[in-house]
Amino acid sequence: MDMEMDNEPKIQTGNIVEKLAQFEDYWNPRVVGKLNGQMVKLVKFQGKFDWHAHDHEEEFFLVIQGKFTMEFRTHNLMLEKDDFVIVPKGVEHRPVSEKEVHVLLFEPESMLNTGNVQSDKTRSSLEHI
Repeated sequence: MDMEMDNEPKIQTGNIVEKLAQFEDYWNPRVVGKLNGQMVKLVKFQGKFDWHAHDHEEEFFLVIQGKFTMEFRTHNLMLEKDDFVIVPKGVEHRPVSEKEVHVLLFEPESMLNTGNVQSDKTRSSLEHI
């Protein structure tokens, strides 16, 4: 639901619940907005992601629904609804969840979801919804 007035910049709006209802697959982030070189993404996941790091980018995860563990090589963080974590650049990490979780991400446009690793979960092109 983007709004554009005559000669004014496009105002981006949307509803997170409605956007999440548009897809069912896991580990496949969807772009719902852009700002200042960052993408706002929504993702659903369950199970274990790949261990990876982003050498030049930081990542922001906000739990919308469910809970998951962000594993680091030195410790784990349990994140529940309304919790967030910012993963520093260069820090190896892996999200893990026993049940489906819905997460909002802020990430640089240039960032590959699997960072320094290539796998079947790597998404080089993301759908915009």
